Amino acid sequence: MEKTRCGWAVGSDLEIRYHDEEWGVPRYDDLGQFEFLTLESAQAGLSWRTILKKREGYRRCFAGFNPERVACFTESDIDRLLADTSIVRNRKKIESAVANARLFLDIASRNGSFCKWFWGFVDGKPVQNAWKSMRDVPPTTPLSDTIAGEMKKLGFKFMGSTIVYAHMQATGMVNDHLTSCFRYEDVRALSQGGSVQNSTLFVSPLNE
Repeated sequence: MEKTRCGWAVGSDLEIRYHDEEWGVPRYDDLGQFEFLTLESAQAGLSWRTILKKREGYRRCFAGFNPERVACFTESDIDRLLADTSIVRNRKKIESAVANARLFLDIASRNGSFCKWFWGFVDGKPVQNAWKSMRDVPPTTPLSDTIAGEMKKLGFKFMGSTIVYAHMQATGMVNDHLTSCFRYEDVRALSQGGSVQNSTLFVSPLNE
């Protein structure tokens, strides 16, 4: 029997796997958070399918999504990445990924981890929505507006409210699977089983 999925996740096998295995699962690890921040910011103006196809290219080019290594990228590294067809070759996006890595590490060093700061906006507990139709799912919320505003103040680029909300969805801060989706209850249960307090967190201050 065919599983019922969210409407956006039926376009390709890649999207189906991502939806079934990752989307909406709470991420309480800093490495995972940095990976999705990098990918989400690269998506601006593009489809998520395009980014998923280039995900392994990003993993290779951006040092396994290790923010400490990315924060140390130089102009020559940026020029090298601009010649690599396995990622989106947009100078502003590449430069922002490097700058965002430095800001990410600064938040981690000041808060104990990036996760503690990020999940602090919801007191460490994922928001459980109950959407019945894709038309009901908002592109932004007051919470994503707040987080995006804070990130803008800190200097993050390509992190507007729409991108931040997509990040919140991807990393499980909100459960936006439709109630009819077979993953809705699974993700709801996962949301009750973990927390930012009891997870292993990646903390790597830039100056260590």
